Amino acid sequence: MQPFHWESKHGNFGDDLNLWLWDFLLPGFRDVHPDMLLVGVGTVLNKDLLPLGRKKLVVGSGFGYGAAPGLSDRAEWDVRSVRGPLTAGKLGLDAALGIVDPAVMVADMPEFQAVSKRHDAIFVPHWESTVGGIWPTVCEAAGLTYVDPCGEAKAVIGEIAGARLVVAESMHAAILADALRVPWVAVTTSRNVNSFKWQDWAASLGLTYRPRRVPLSSRAEAITKGARFWGMDFERRAAGGDERPEQQEPGETPVLTRAEPPRSALRDVVKNALAAPAVLALRQARKAEPKLSADAALAERKDRFHSVLAGIRRDYF
Repeated sequence: MQPFHWESKHGNFGDDLNLWLWDFLLPGFRDVHPDMLLVGVGTVLNKDLLPLGRKKLVVGSGFGYGAAPGLSDRAEWDVRSVRGPLTAGKLGLDAALGIVDPAVMVADMPEFQAVSKRHDAIFVPHWESTVGGIWPTVCEAAGLTYVDPCGEAKAVIGEIAGARLVVAESMHAAILADALRVPWVAVTTSRNVNSFKWQDWAASLGLTYRPRRVPLSSRAEAITKGARFWGMDFERRAAGGDERPEQQEPGETPVLTRAEPPRSALRDVVKNALAAPAVLALRQARKAEPKLSADAALAERKDRFHSVLAGIRRDYF
């Protein structure tokens, strides 16, 4: 089998962990059924994203973008579980298949257990917020440690494990924090946030998704997102070609790359002043009441996921 994951040009730790997680969960899976795709972590259940004519073993993936794929052809699809009850309902599956996001199983890996706490609070933005954003500067002013979601996946997860609080715009930052038993606070910088996928995962663990609003950090970020910044509306431009097919609009031109350091001290001062609302909002998020799923709820979902893995080993190995 080959692991499928959506690959961002900039990197995205939540998708990239597919490259090694399944070697831990299903050792030897690469040596069996070489023509089959293992479709795991990610919001990838999209008829335009997954290839036709190739069998796909779905283990915990989510729906959230574009049109739902038809799953009736058993020669192409073997769905063992999906991210949560909303995905199961959208795809017409038995609700019992909406178990949990497979990323929660990372907490079982020895390297992420008993990690020393080296951060009081960290902020992990959505990868798109890193394009044009000045979040490292905002975090420094707000008293949080910035963690780049586009970094190497194991390094990002290690930072989450080493924190006492995670302020998460990245959904997988919240998922990993919860799995590692680190309290978390959800935030969003965009009114166009994909709340479906968040609610899907949250519902699987008896949680609710109510993100705190954080203003954008810069004009360049507003251009990337097609959002308002200091009273001005900006037209969206694709973030370097990283849009999923169903998100990209015809005629969009990928013009932005990740922001470079300011060229002058004056420009630095101006940008920092304009980012003041974002600083204040992150400070407030740090003080907000954090969330954490119940130990029993997480354990029950992981037990069910282990049963799914056992069935896969029985049928394919």
